[in-house]
Amino acid sequence: MALPSNWQIPAAIRIRFGDKRAGKQRAMMAEGHLLLILHKVPTSDMNEREPAFFWRKPKGEWESTERGQGLFSLQNHLEEYEKAEERFDTALKKATDAEDYFQILQELGPVVHAARNLHLTLQSARESIKEDRNIIDFRDQAYDLQRTLDLLYADTRTALDFYMARKSEEQIRQGTQSIQSEQRLNILAAIFFPITAIAGIFGMNLTSGLEDLPTVAFWAIFGAGLLLGFITRGWVKKKS
Repeated sequence: MALPSNWQIPAAIRIRFGDKRAGKQRAMMAEGHLLLILHKVPTSDMNEREPAFFWRKPKGEWESTERGQGLFSLQNHLEEYEKAEERFDTALKKATDAEDYFQILQELGPVVHAARNLHLTLQSARESIKEDRNIIDFRDQAYDLQRTLDLLYADTRTALDFYMARKSEEQIRQGTQSIQSEQRLNILAAIFFPITAIAGIFGMNLTSGLEDLPTVAFWAIFGAGLLLGFITRGWVKKKS
């Protein structure tokens, strides 16, 4: 986007422009003329920034390539950033998972960077024309906007870090519970394994010579198997 051809801007300013791009946000001063090259609110999918030009004549009149007349166009430009900040703030309040937070950070990053350079450009304009109170007001508004966006970006990063930490804790807790459950199953298996083995041996349809023993012999063998199970349980826990 090139400067409007009908703008009577000093050549000292025009020669600083390339033929294809407007370049970074900055303020240019020459012969009492002030030119602000600002960027519209960027999006994450934009490869190049879309410029907006604001021209202050030596007598204080303003013109721009944006909607609105005079200073209202610059005010509208700043309000577009404020609207973007409100959208991000609403999105942050509705975010529920890591993908939501990451999406906000991805879109918010370029806006934060552009707002920071917007403030620096207006500060440079303030230093060039110290008597213009309107520029001071716009500079202060841009600073508040930059600070709000910086805080919003930091809050989003904090929310994402907290979400990831909480998920990690949940995974650790679930893993610990799984290990404890497996340990309980191992202990139960250790207790009843000897009894199962003995039952399997004596349940075979083979003559063992113990068929005619009294009932007390059954309970003696059962007790011995149970005792062996607890011994095995102690061995398993000791190894763990």
